[in-house]
Amino acid sequence: MSDFTYDKTSRVLADPVGDIHYHEAGDGPALILLHGSGPGVTGWANFENNLPVFAPHFRTFILDLPGYGKSAPVAGNPMQVCADAVIRFMDGLKIDKAHIIGNSLGGMVGSMVAAQQAARVDRFVTIGGVGYGLFNAFPNEGINLLVNFIENPTRERLVQWLHSMVYDKSIVTDELIEGRMKQALDPVTYATSKQMYSRAAMDGIAAMTEGPHAAATFAHLAAIQAPTLIAWGRDDRVSSMDRGFVAMRMIPNAELHVFPKCGHWAMIERKAEFESVVLAFLTR
Repeated sequence: MSDFTYDKTSRVLADPVGDIHYHEAGDGPALILLHGSGPGVTGWANFENNLPVFAPHFRTFILDLPGYGKSAPVAGNPMQVCADAVIRFMDGLKIDKAHIIGNSLGGMVGSMVAAQQAARVDRFVTIGGVGYGLFNAFPNEGINLLVNFIENPTRERLVQWLHSMVYDKSIVTDELIEGRMKQALDPVTYATSKQMYSRAAMDGIAAMTEGPHAAATFAHLAAIQAPTLIAWGRDDRVSSMDRGFVAMRMIPNAELHVFPKCGHWAMIERKAEFESVVLAFLTR
């Protein structure tokens, strides 16, 4: 029986641009898991319980993106900085080709890698994130609650945001809250979150999603050649499900799976169903 604990799987790739912390377990084709954003998030927080399921089939890597967890922050456009880090990670570990699974921010980053490095992405799975909102205003409820926390990081505001992430609020335990709060207030983590989710930053992003600039936010999806699974929680209050419809049309070989009674964390909230669907897709 493999030991899938944090310490036993923890690794660091020394990189001249910025060290990249990651977890590794298993053998076989490479599979890279990319976490979302938000207060206190890390790769481990998003995917620790999925690792034992994927590791028997794949050489599985859980990354901390730049400025999150134990990875060094890197200056520049946050999305491209993260995409470049994934590519450098693959180069550093001599991974020619990999499957990528990304949640939210990780899905957007994965889509950029799949578009910019088409020959190096075998299959791509995104959990929310990608696409363009058709029927819901931006920013929506979950993002606004996230911004509220970044502007004034209190425990109450963290709980409000965490509740917006899930359909079943019982998932938000005291242990989860305390762990996220501690990580969220880490100076590097907080600076990374503030870069993306201050009210000023969000106003800038909102301006870019309207009018003549809007198409640029999802135009890269058409360049993705990898077979793609778009997974979404029906009750996602952070990244509404209608975003996935544009992605499904734009990505040439994409399919959409919607999980009922599920918020933004399908890999956590619908763990068994998510793993079953994704394993079938990756091994098809």
